[in-house]
Amino acid sequence: MAETKEQAAEEELVDPIEEDPTFHRIESKIALAGHPIHAMLVAFPIGLTPCVLGADLFYWWTGDLFWARAALWAAGMAFLFGVLAGIAGTVELLMVPGIRVRAASWTHFAIAMTLLSVLAANWGYRLGGYEQAILPYGLLLSAFALVFTAFTGWHGGKLVFEYQIGISRTGS
Repeated sequence: MAETKEQAAEEELVDPIEEDPTFHRIESKIALAGHPIHAMLVAFPIGLTPCVLGADLFYWWTGDLFWARAALWAAGMAFLFGVLAGIAGTVELLMVPGIRVRAASWTHFAIAMTLLSVLAANWGYRLGGYEQAILPYGLLLSAFALVFTAFTGWHGGKLVFEYQIGISRTGS
């Protein structure tokens, strides 16, 4: 008899977050022709961050100033596009109730803000002298940024692929 009561109690358990009427309201509010702006903008910092590390390594290997300048520009653009993507993502987080209610969204937000801080430090450090900034701290910041890009991308992908957050239901 005790097992039956326990089983009945387990069946009655409900996730209060899933019971929230706004839980399933997850479509992007910041979109262009149905395509989420945040998703379009994050491709730039995701692509440019490994380029910074690659340019640093090529500079270390060759000593060619071209690679030091390329790393400076890639770091700057990764940061600036990251800020734009962060603004769009933050607006989505705050405006869409189904995104705001999920803990995974806040985890992605916190890691992304940390990534933006590392990207800003990497770019800012290079502005004082891009050639001197690479070894060792610029290279270390680039590697650190790449690790945070992977964590941020993993959590962002989880939001899209597991929770279907920010996708268009209309197919536009």
